[in-house]
Amino acid sequence: METDNGKVRLDKWLWAARFFKTRTLATEAISGGKVHLNGNRVKPAHGVGVGDEIDIRKGPYEFVILVKELRVQRGSAQTAKLLYEETPASQTARAQLAEMHRLSALANPHAADKRPNKKQRRQIIRFTGKGTAR
Repeated sequence: METDNGKVRLDKWLWAARFFKTRTLATEAISGGKVHLNGNRVKPAHGVGVGDEIDIRKGPYEFVILVKELRVQRGSAQTAKLLYEETPASQTARAQLAEMHRLSALANPHAADKRPNKKQRRQIIRFTGKGTAR
């Protein structure tokens, strides 16, 4: 469903390019200000054309992409990659952020997030004095 002026709805294009699992999620992201078209905040029904620049923020990551092709139907991941081209600056920024997250995860192990085992629970009860009344 391409319009007569060669544009496609932004939410449909983001869904077809596999940036969001559903059109509803794409619409919510656009309405929430997480997607900008050519530097401007737009509505989900706004038309996107070839050559437009889209800024997408998903969690801590930001994608800056250029639209290469328009499509309304969702296809495979290989065909979805042909719809856009990510800028080199965006790729390096995302790679640096991913590396930073990986290093911070190594520095802060989450071993303390586990629940206490039976022996540790008994020690806690003995230490606090709670749970002895029956």
